[in-house]
Amino acid sequence: MHHRQIKDFPADFLWGAASAAYQVEGAWDADGKGPSVWDTFTKQPGRTFKGSNGDVAVDHYHRLEEDLDLMAQMGLKAYRFSVSWPRVLPAGRGAVNEAGLAFYDRLIDGLLARGIAPVLTLYHWDLPQALQDEYGGWEDRRIIADFAAYCGVLYQRFGHKVQHWVSLNEQNYNLTNAYLLGTHPPAVQDRRRFYQANHHAFLANAQAIALFRQTVPKGLIGPSFAYSPCYPSGSSPEEMLAFENAEEFTNWWWLDAYCLGRYPQAALRFLQANGEAPIIEPGDAELLAAGKPDFIGVNYYYTTTVTDNGLDGQTLQRINTTGQKGTTPSSGVPGLYRTTPNPNLATSNWDWAIDPTGLRTGLRRLTSRYALPLFITENGLGEFDQLTADEQVHDDYRIDYLRQHLLACQAALQDGVELLGYCAWSFTDILSWLNGYQKRYGFVYVDRDEVAVRSLRRIPKDSFYWYQGVIARGGRDL
Repeated sequence: MHHRQIKDFPADFLWGAASAAYQVEGAWDADGKGPSVWDTFTKQPGRTFKGSNGDVAVDHYHRLEEDLDLMAQMGLKAYRFSVSWPRVLPAGRGAVNEAGLAFYDRLIDGLLARGIAPVLTLYHWDLPQALQDEYGGWEDRRIIADFAAYCGVLYQRFGHKVQHWVSLNEQNYNLTNAYLLGTHPPAVQDRRRFYQANHHAFLANAQAIALFRQTVPKGLIGPSFAYSPCYPSGSSPEEMLAFENAEEFTNWWWLDAYCLGRYPQAALRFLQANGEAPIIEPGDAELLAAGKPDFIGVNYYYTTTVTDNGLDGQTLQRINTTGQKGTTPSSGVPGLYRTTPNPNLATSNWDWAIDPTGLRTGLRRLTSRYALPLFITENGLGEFDQLTADEQVHDDYRIDYLRQHLLACQAALQDGVELLGYCAWSFTDILSWLNGYQKRYGFVYVDRDEVAVRSLRRIPKDSFYWYQGVIARGGRDL
């Protein structure tokens, strides 16, 4: 669509930035916190880039006030963060760690005092190690009740102060790595276990939302999905069918379960025929139907282009975690689809296609399929930022990336998309999971690397001041 005139962003649009507990907090064993699966996993040799971990991360736990002041200086209207489950419930269930809750009280109160809306994510991958050890975490139905109990603690404590909640973050990306690629804890490669763990996560998400309706009636809640809209590599019928397969297995499998309370039929039949479908017990369908969200959180970084893949074709492959451009192999599922480079798009050093129009396309697809409000809960560019001798970071490439994606959001609003807000990833530099600290996303540079913690000084980048101006002008003149 070409519009003759583009309207401004809504006056109540939530201009924000985001983070996650394990990636920023540090203080991994402080004040009664229990270990998470990531605390354990990253200590195993060879798991992460140069053995990096979140023991200290960027020390947000101890530098909270400094970070809050920087958020206020930037003029943020919203800040999305996650709560560490084992910081609140060290054993995953049972006794509550008051010191852990007190930290999030300070964070939420500090945000509200500065006029910043808190956006609380209930789960961003840091499962308590105790539950993984006891029954295998997401592979056991007991996780549903334990997750609901954990959520109930947070609803009771923060429900009167927080309006926007994210239930599960990037279930699709996390569990794909955990159970297919073997690169996230528990480092398994088993398609049957993958789909069963996902089924339990869908039920846990639905249960958490149903409980939310009872305890936080004025709040809004929805999952955040790592959304990579698919393109066909060409226009042949075989390529179009591969595109349909990829959409169904990489996007609609999760989003239909969240928003429609059921699985897409062709994908379910394929899994049943191959002995990979999850066990669906009596009552599961009713629970899924009762857990429909108020909005869809969209974590968007790139589109995926696919082509046909035979029964003996390409299998799933690990992604580029080193930043060596051009090292990402084709990946796929035999009999369904395989990925292929898109010659129309530039890529980052991590081989992620840079495609602002893909964001607009994806937002329109979601709106037409689910008729729900959308919230960009992550979008950003990870790159090798350099600190100059006079302590500046000139990240014009990030500014261009964010500007183009915000323009795509503005065009999507014209197309009829209801967009609540935009949380750029990330506020400060972070631990980028398997990529270490070299892959920097933040508006604020943090002085550390994989090997040395160094000073942890906060240094606003050029993008910090650019986004400050965007917020002040409400997105006008992008």
